[in-house]
Amino acid sequence: MKEVLPLFIMVDACGWEIVKNDPFAKSFAPHRKRLESVFGYSSACVPSILSGRWPVEHRNWCYFVYDPKNSPFKSLRPLRWLPAAIASRRFVRRLLTRIVKRRLDFRGYFDLYNIPFQHISLYDFTEKKSPLKPGGMNRGPNIFDFLTRRHIPYFASDPDHGETRNLEQLKEKITSQSIDFAFMYWPGLDGLLHAVGNQSPEIPLRLRQYERWIQELLDCAQYHYREIHLYIFSDHGMANCDELLDLKSNIEALPVQMERDYAVVYDSSMPRFWCFNDHARKTITEALLQVPQGRIVPDSELAELKAGFEDRYFGELIFLVKEGVLIVPSHMGERPIRAMHGYHPGEKHSYAALFTNQAELPAQVNAIPEIFKLMTIEGEEAFTRNEKFTPALSTTEPLLT
Repeated sequence: MKEVLPLFIMVDACGWEIVKNDPFAKSFAPHRKRLESVFGYSSACVPSILSGRWPVEHRNWCYFVYDPKNSPFKSLRPLRWLPAAIASRRFVRRLLTRIVKRRLDFRGYFDLYNIPFQHISLYDFTEKKSPLKPGGMNRGPNIFDFLTRRHIPYFASDPDHGETRNLEQLKEKITSQSIDFAFMYWPGLDGLLHAVGNQSPEIPLRLRQYERWIQELLDCAQYHYREIHLYIFSDHGMANCDELLDLKSNIEALPVQMERDYAVVYDSSMPRFWCFNDHARKTITEALLQVPQGRIVPDSELAELKAGFEDRYFGELIFLVKEGVLIVPSHMGERPIRAMHGYHPGEKHSYAALFTNQAELPAQVNAIPEIFKLMTIEGEEAFTRNEKFTPALSTTEPLLT
């Protein structure tokens, strides 16, 4: 029996507002707190957790950026002749996504979403590597680089394997006592919340499912590790979308032309513009100032949020809508969804959550990037203690702490 297993479980979109009045995990992780998230989507939040740095430092922020010189999608331009009824179908996009990802050898999360084929060669995709692997960040190391350099054996979820398969694979690793650190990532709640909203009775049912899976892991681990240091956490929350905004039609009605005067990525809550001349910049800025559902985020505020990129790589004008507003149609989809995230981190439903069985944390954790420090401390301590592991001399009963 080994001494200790740090078990870190990330439940995507399990925000503070979703669980603050729910008994989720209280029986085995009674200590809980609200965490500040980062400005951006999961494309920014997950890398921040895994690296301990903010978006401006690791440069994993939004997926699509205007970069025609480095665009890997030039071969998809002929698809612009497809009828819109076909090109916008979700199953067509999913099929093409799988083909393109395999052909371009993208290792991280990838989706073509609803980027129009007419303009797709204008864009690059920023997550070509997987943040869940060593060397997977756009800039700097992550927790898996840290563990690898220190020869600490670990388990990390493989997003391509699905939640239940990852669960079984982790139980196998625990049973073999071959790891000193575990990182499990369950993304399913995020997709469910997008579809049904945060008030649906399906949400507590999914939380109960996660509790059963966590209990399975604990039941397995207690026979192979004397102590299990359990940390369950999220990257952000989820707000119901009660107002739809067709910003795209407003911009396309202006006396400026896409590709000639400007480029844009219409994310679901945060359109990002690149302007190629003063006329376009002035015209688009004036139009955005007339939209009451959102505002242009000033450079000073972007800097405070640690998402201010001096090279404007992710956009020159960042327009952010209020919590509960959904931009539709957008480059993320043509049809409304029930809930969304990616709003200002100070909004009510943006906050993440942390649950643990540890009464005292070995590091200060008030924002999601600080989970990284917690992981490094736990990983090194577990490796040091488990180095003394001698199976033949192990007689102590398992203890869950």
